[in-house]
Amino acid sequence: MTTYEDVWIPSEESKQATRLYQWMKRLGYNDYEAFRQQTVTDISWFWDEAMKEIGYEWFTPYEETLDLSKGIPHPNWFLGGTTNATLNALDKWTKDEKKKNEIALFWEGDNGDKRKYTYQELEEEVNGFAKGLQKLGINEGDIVTLYLPMLPETLISMLAISKIGAVFSPAFSGYKAEAVKTRIDASGAKAMITADGFYRRGKTVEMKQEADLAAEGSATLEHVIVVSRSGQAYEKRERDIRFEDVKEANAKVDTIEKQADDPFMLLYTSGTTGKPKGAVHTHAGFPAKAAFDAGVCMDVGQDDTLFWFTDMGWMMGPFLVYGGLVNGASIVMFEGTPDYPEPDRLWELVDRYQVTHLGISPTLVRGMMKHGESWVERHDLSSLRVIGSTGEPWNPEPWHWLYRHVGKEQVPIFNYSGGTEISGGMLGNVLVKPIQPVTFNAALPGMDVDVYDTEGNSLSGDVGELVLKQPWVGMTKSFYKDDDRYHRTYWDRFPDTWVHGDWATVDDKGYFQITGRSDDVLNVAGKRIGPSEIESVLVEHEDVVEAGVIGAPHEVKGEEAIGFVVVKNGNSDQLTEELTELLVEKMGKAMAPKKVYIVSDLPKTRNAKVMRRAIKSAYLNQESGDLSALENPETVEEIRNIGANIHK
Repeated sequence: MTTYEDVWIPSEESKQATRLYQWMKRLGYNDYEAFRQQTVTDISWFWDEAMKEIGYEWFTPYEETLDLSKGIPHPNWFLGGTTNATLNALDKWTKDEKKKNEIALFWEGDNGDKRKYTYQELEEEVNGFAKGLQKLGINEGDIVTLYLPMLPETLISMLAISKIGAVFSPAFSGYKAEAVKTRIDASGAKAMITADGFYRRGKTVEMKQEADLAAEGSATLEHVIVVSRSGQAYEKRERDIRFEDVKEANAKVDTIEKQADDPFMLLYTSGTTGKPKGAVHTHAGFPAKAAFDAGVCMDVGQDDTLFWFTDMGWMMGPFLVYGGLVNGASIVMFEGTPDYPEPDRLWELVDRYQVTHLGISPTLVRGMMKHGESWVERHDLSSLRVIGSTGEPWNPEPWHWLYRHVGKEQVPIFNYSGGTEISGGMLGNVLVKPIQPVTFNAALPGMDVDVYDTEGNSLSGDVGELVLKQPWVGMTKSFYKDDDRYHRTYWDRFPDTWVHGDWATVDDKGYFQITGRSDDVLNVAGKRIGPSEIESVLVEHEDVVEAGVIGAPHEVKGEEAIGFVVVKNGNSDQLTEELTELLVEKMGKAMAPKKVYIVSDLPKTRNAKVMRRAIKSAYLNQESGDLSALENPETVEEIRNIGANIHK
């Protein structure tokens, strides 16, 4: 386990000013670890207090916080309580005379279009669309697929669907028809909301054509609602209706009371093999966990502006919505890419909207680094208080670049790891403890995190399985219509223990490192090593922009590491020689990859996450599983050709 020094150290004054510290003090604690231990020792007490702290509202208060009569994999939270996600993200603020006139949403399009909505204006839009949905026959429990880019209408749709007691299921805007169709059919969606098209890097992406292909042959889909974004002409089908034509003017719609554990969102994740998994999230689950992590852990408050660069089809899209709005903050939604039309687009957005909390990924930072810090320096980023990071492990160099040039060595980087089925984070960088590069300084409150060896014993200082030993608010209720798969995925390895699928280490000070997904971790001559450790060495070279490392079978070592790099200037045998020498110098001859290949790009998802399993399956000429989330599928063929030449 690589050790790091403390870099960001909170002053006593800044520590005591955080919402987390003030809350801990009110509950009788001033030491974080003692507090966190109590949060996992008495989880009913903790989550009851957490719901009060984030101001979660109820139509009918719950009588009991937690019932575990069905076992730890199936907790029943907030018995007897009725609530609604929209009550908490919107309604409670429009009842506040001051707050209702403050900005809920700033939106900016790829082409520079801008819109903003106060909470009051957002409620009027939501009511109008909710009434229209009801007139179309969308009722409680019906599922609506959202196949939309980041538009105001995407947010309006989510809140309207929840308001009337239906369930929304967001799909990544970059999916092709087959991936969307799979999700429509799996969920039995009654309606789909899409757009005529959208803008990306100055080009128009035709969306309606893909939506029509996705809708073909559906036995359940009755309506396709189309947002007019690009003005693209499209063939109008019988079930098509314009978003604007659904809306009812001056409508008033009562927010439906839902049981705490009633579903409000169905969020599909891509499986390594087989069909996507539909994580079922509830009205008092996902919104509450997202709001707690953003509000209490990241310190998002009513005067703040939260902007996470993401897509609504990924977990961090809904996190942005509920993490921001349940806390009464403003949120920023952005249709475009962070370096178009110029490499400073992201920093321009932070400056323009006075963003206080910015969420990004390490891959995105590596992409911005190559443009140089001069683009950062053109903008006033002094509004930033916290930079969030999620999606994958860090390498030290981009972490330091972000801390130094964007955060001016003042802004803490909140490394954050959890997942779609978690509704937020297991690990983070709480603002009451020092922060180191790359690592996580704590398990978050209420998250009973441990690292296990193969026998289910706790490990310290060595790589093991990241696990959770207690249920938490926000835990997926199951996979949609597939309890067996839910149990096989998380609960079958150790008794009453959630096995997350990440390899991790924890030191004696409670600092965690995630070394990669369990299926990404290499076992070279009996020693487990995370790909991010090797990638960190490769990106130390000044000519390397980013790196991806996989394991391939080896007749002597069992497995060997293979490196793929994107470089600044072309291809050269001299560079690959330098890289292999650097790897031997830093890692030793036994562990260092002997093969490093230069590629034009690495397979990435829309939220800039490198998909290592796509690299591995292509290189080894194996079945790739579901690659519908890829932004740049052409890169897979490039790697497949490299593998084919090697394995002739």
